[in-house]
Amino acid sequence: MDTNKEFAYKGFVLNGFLALLFILALFAGMVYCFVLSDQNAYYAIPGVILLALFGLSMNGFVKQEPNEAKVLVFFGKYCGTFCDTGFYWLNPLMSKKAVSLRARNLNPDPIKVNDKAGNPVMIGMVLVWKLEDTYKALFEIDSQSLASVSPGSRSGSARLLSLAFENFVRVQSDAALRQIAGCYAYDNPDTPDALTLRSNAEQINEELVRTLNDRLSMAGMHVTEARINYLAYAPEIAAVMLRRQQADAIIAAREKIVDGAVSMVKMALDKLRDEGVVDLNEERKAAMVSNLLVVLCGDEPAQPVVNSGSLY
Repeated sequence: MDTNKEFAYKGFVLNGFLALLFILALFAGMVYCFVLSDQNAYYAIPGVILLALFGLSMNGFVKQEPNEAKVLVFFGKYCGTFCDTGFYWLNPLMSKKAVSLRARNLNPDPIKVNDKAGNPVMIGMVLVWKLEDTYKALFEIDSQSLASVSPGSRSGSARLLSLAFENFVRVQSDAALRQIAGCYAYDNPDTPDALTLRSNAEQINEELVRTLNDRLSMAGMHVTEARINYLAYAPEIAAVMLRRQQADAIIAAREKIVDGAVSMVKMALDKLRDEGVVDLNEERKAAMVSNLLVVLCGDEPAQPVVNSGSLY
């Protein structure tokens, strides 16, 4: 079922410059009537009527830039969204709520959450969002009460309305980020093919975008991009986790060194045997393997001992 209730405004629209000429004519007629009222008081009646029309008509002007829109409401009834750019004159009795359709950034401060393993981590993100459905943004969520200002302050109302939208996105993005972070471990997954926050950034970002759009669809907002831009262990466990990561790195390096040393020892023994350099029994092979492994796997440079006597 289509739930999109937004539609384009189809009512009367007049070019703003033509309307300005007409309003200036009203102003000239009003002045003329008030001048004649000094001679005949009856001229004051049309003068007052023209003054009222002049003041009411001035409320009908609309100036719009690209990617801006006006949501038109006539005594509580939604009349459509006006998106044409330029200078126009609309029904002055309609209230015109200005909204921006431009893309906006949101970069909230990192928050502390528990990952899937229960470890506290600091995580932050940056997202790009924009307004797509003006009806939902104004009438499906309580944004207007947060943006209420004194009548006549249109720029202030538009600014506060924009801040209300940003606050809604901020709250929902915080909830979505907590939800995503709690579903994955920071690193060291339980299974080899499991996703982690640190190693699978692209997949996590894609799921974050989907989660945000599910949450923001009720408000007519769409997230075009969301990325985790900060990820670290919380300060209280950062030192311990750093030592664990260092230990993992040392173990991985040692495994690489041992694999290489065993391969080199095997190559040396095979080459000595194939070329008939020396014939070693099992005991001497074991001693040679031990010496080579010490030399190849040691952290410090080896100090050789020269045997000047017989090998046996």
